[in-house]
Amino acid sequence: MKIIIIGGTGHIGSYLVPRLVLAGHTAIVVTRGEQKPYFDSGLWKYVEQHCIDRNHEEAAGGFAARIASFSADVVIDLICFTMQSAKHLVHGLAGRTGHFLFCGSIWVHGHSQVVPTTESMPRKPFGEYGIRKAAIEEWLLSTAHAEGFPVTILHPGHIVGPGWVPLNPVGNFNPAAFRTLAAGEKLALPNLGLETVHHVHADDVAQAFCRVIENRSVALGESFHVVSPAALTLRGYAEQVSRWFGREPVLEFQHWEQWKKGVSAAEAETTWDHVAHSPHCSIEKARRLLHFAPRYSSLEAVFESLEALGFRGYSSSASASR
Repeated sequence: MKIIIIGGTGHIGSYLVPRLVLAGHTAIVVTRGEQKPYFDSGLWKYVEQHCIDRNHEEAAGGFAARIASFSADVVIDLICFTMQSAKHLVHGLAGRTGHFLFCGSIWVHGHSQVVPTTESMPRKPFGEYGIRKAAIEEWLLSTAHAEGFPVTILHPGHIVGPGWVPLNPVGNFNPAAFRTLAAGEKLALPNLGLETVHHVHADDVAQAFCRVIENRSVALGESFHVVSPAALTLRGYAEQVSRWFGREPVLEFQHWEQWKKGVSAAEAETTWDHVAHSPHCSIEKARRLLHFAPRYSSLEAVFESLEALGFRGYSSSASASR
């Protein structure tokens, strides 16, 4: 099939586009041209690439028409963050594509009520990002059910992969937390360290998008979680990373008000966003309907990312965690 990937050179696209090429599809990547894929698999020479400034084209009212002009069988949107963008593209694609895949977020759930959280649980999103993504999903699914628009929505967790810093055991992206654990020094965790984070390797997200395309009939009008098989508590995460470095964990637990004084305001805000959500999502629906089978546990994904960043752990510890 002919498949367009909007935002195809980022975390997900770097893995998704080569998968699509290997599957025999014609891959058309639309980006602003400001970022290259995280790695060159050698398959990008078979990819048709177009530099289109989405914001500029949307403001002029022509972005959807540009995408529709490719007459693609499948359109994958990895970088839609506002209702205005979603409506503009969907209205322009109505009747002009066979399948529209939208990248959402597990942030649509807000606070967990029952864990692992399923896609059908009541939504109580908070924070601008989660609220926006939840509203877009609600509108897309209502459009699918009322008008037959062929949409499927995928909700990734904390995306991990070589080339960028993983979400760390204190719930932010400062690599200093990993250096502290590598040195065997004391790491302070907020509260009791029992809040959860739910990673997913970028290649497993790419796999899920491919599974949706392969299983279109059962995916239409549905949303799916795309995360690793199990979430991690901050405490368990820190302990496993310490042992991967060959160290015994040295952890300290501090009340939130005390803990946030030891980090920057931006880091505290990021950590609070993650501990307040404490995601723990089920992939049973994706397994059952899409045959989604993640290759990586949360820790395996993190360890691979750390190795790519120059951190060195102990393979025996990594193997024991699998």
